[in-house]
Amino acid sequence: DNFADITSRAAIACHKHVGKNDKIIADKAATDSMRKNLNKLNINGEIVIGEGELDEAPMLYIGEKLGTGKGPSIDIAVDPLEGTNFAANNLPGALSVLAVSLKGNLFNAPETYMDKLAVGKDVPLDATDLDFSIEKNIKNIADSKNKNLDKVTACMLNRPRHKEIIDKLRELKVNVRLLSDGDVAGALLVTNEKHKVDIFLGVGGGPEGILAASALDAFNCKFQGRFLFKTDEDIKRAKNMGISDLNKKYNLNEIVRGDSIFCATGITSGDLVDGVKLEDNKFITETLVTHKNSTINIVKKEIPIT
Repeated sequence: DNFADITSRAAIACHKHVGKNDKIIADKAATDSMRKNLNKLNINGEIVIGEGELDEAPMLYIGEKLGTGKGPSIDIAVDPLEGTNFAANNLPGALSVLAVSLKGNLFNAPETYMDKLAVGKDVPLDATDLDFSIEKNIKNIADSKNKNLDKVTACMLNRPRHKEIIDKLRELKVNVRLLSDGDVAGALLVTNEKHKVDIFLGVGGGPEGILAASALDAFNCKFQGRFLFKTDEDIKRAKNMGISDLNKKYNLNEIVRGDSIFCATGITSGDLVDGVKLEDNKFITETLVTHKNSTINIVKKEIPIT
């Protein structure tokens, strides 16, 4: 509940900047709030996925220690404002996201791109793979769900780098859902039939992949990721983090070991949760909370205006 409170307050802090066309200020508001409230917790916390390296992020940087230092040692992954453009332009789907686990259980992901694949728990584990062709993955999904290819929907970020994948999907007559932003939320669309997404794929942020994996784990979904290192600097950073096999394909249980808690609070309303609302001098927030060992639920909070 503490963690849902932290993402809720970060969402509220960001709320007043929604639609003001300044994603930097919106992100800073969410980040400041999240950091301040994490520091109040009786934890010995460390950021493993944050706003970047120390040289590019003054707060919530990778390696930053948080909390009072009293209490359990935990790893923290944050994206205080996922969908900065959504918040700046008052578009659906901006979230404040946080995942925590006991020390050593969350993969320490470099700030680099990742090739990803996520499918729901209704698809057999061996039916899809990052190393399969697009056609094989899609046909296996269609077979396992007993539906025609034109009833399968693939979701990915709308980026020039995905042109070949999109062309192939269109050739197969598959439905394509393109997202302008929102890499964490996009992967979570495979968790529920109501979102009508059969597979999330393509290249996006590595840190966002780890955050999504934390939630997908609780839903018993499948996730695979492979980091893409574009520069010597990327490779050096990865090696410093202890990544020796640069081409390794990671399965979910290698990314999130053991239990984790994931919270995503809506800043603007989207597929997963509603955005921040203001009623009777209080803010109302909605947070998707997943805890692998116990619950998956939508938590509503009322927080008085201070």
